[in-house]
Amino acid sequence: MLVAAVTLTGCSSTTDEEAEPPFASTYAPLPSTTTVIRDATILTGTGERLDNAHLLMGDGQVRAIGERVRVPRGATVIDAAGKWVTPGIIDAHSHLGLYPSPDVAAHSDGNEISAPVTAEVWGEHSIWPQDPGFAAALAGGITSLHVLPGSANLIGGRGVVLKNVAARTMQAMKFPGAPHTLKMACGENPKRVYGGRGGAPSTRMGNVAGYRQAWARAQSYQRKWDNYTENGGEPPDRDLQLETLAEVLRGNITVHNHCYRADEMAVMLDVAKEFDYRVSAFHHATEAYKIGDLLAASGTCAAMWADWWGFKVEAYDAIRENVALVEKAGACAIVHSDSDIGIQRLNQEAAKAMAAGQRAGIGIAPEQAITWITLNPAKSLGIEGQTGSLEVGKMADVVVWDGDPFSVYTRAEQVYIDGALAYDRNDPALQPVSDFSLGTRDDTGGQP
Repeated sequence: MLVAAVTLTGCSSTTDEEAEPPFASTYAPLPSTTTVIRDATILTGTGERLDNAHLLMGDGQVRAIGERVRVPRGATVIDAAGKWVTPGIIDAHSHLGLYPSPDVAAHSDGNEISAPVTAEVWGEHSIWPQDPGFAAALAGGITSLHVLPGSANLIGGRGVVLKNVAARTMQAMKFPGAPHTLKMACGENPKRVYGGRGGAPSTRMGNVAGYRQAWARAQSYQRKWDNYTENGGEPPDRDLQLETLAEVLRGNITVHNHCYRADEMAVMLDVAKEFDYRVSAFHHATEAYKIGDLLAASGTCAAMWADWWGFKVEAYDAIRENVALVEKAGACAIVHSDSDIGIQRLNQEAAKAMAAGQRAGIGIAPEQAITWITLNPAKSLGIEGQTGSLEVGKMADVVVWDGDPFSVYTRAEQVYIDGALAYDRNDPALQPVSDFSLGTRDDTGGQP
């Protein structure tokens, strides 16, 4: 469990009639007070910048935002003159909790390398809430994160969206109402893992055949269950792998596809067309700049690194202007981490991508670049109606920065989740520490 001034969340009591299904979210917002952040530069996450503006949070939500905001009686008032305010950062691609710190074999729980298709596994069933990486990410302004299985398999299993709060269980971190995701992977990884064992797939065409066969089986499974639902009779045997895939075909689970090369992304869009599902986002997508028009037409996001390049052949054609060119094409651009280190400074990763675009003559303003790590990842995860931007009625997931968030010198000063102060750089009591970390840190977060 986690210890700090942060209140622990747990399962709420219900009657038998009200019982939630297994693995349901038990997330409960931390206690909050009505708070006004005043006189800040605010990037709303909707493409708008407000100077010398104010933000009112109450009952866990954004209540008002603008140059004129009434301060309710008894509200906590934060003087943010000279500071910047943004929505909480959302990392669209993380493995925190699945590959927790320290990096040892006993903690390697992200890849179920037992078959090329393991749609039956759920990443959340491996998540360790004590991972010290969650607290480190919180200090970088991360309020929500998408945790996926690894990329060894053609279809690696379900991913989950978490709120970045201190909790005893993964259920108490699960973002309420967020759909599950499905992790797929193309390219070198699955053909290396299984071809390297003398099995299949061992080629890219073998990869594609494997996807198509899995989806064909899922269609058949879906038809059997639809027939049973409509006509009754003996229910089909339950198959956990096909159950997940059928839920994708029904539109209840979103697809997130690890894919580097432009030609492979185009092939995967055709696979999705054949089986009538939609790719919500291609992850890593180092050649997304080559097919920005296809991404825009299909409504598919590209979740990219700012400057990772050359670590394997399919990353050879990566360019620093990738994110900006996807933005210029009118597609949904996202900056992700895929790293327990990068997640701590995702604002700086977005800054690098913005600067690369500007050097190439693509004018990207801060109010637009902030969407790469806030609203756009929320869209790809199906939670944009709840978070990702500072709009009235949305969750008050907010970061107060001590300067321009796209400066290397800037740090997150305060982080609010559902309007509750979850992290304060100046208050050790508001810097969560897990049980695992006790004895390795002193009260100020330094080494003993």
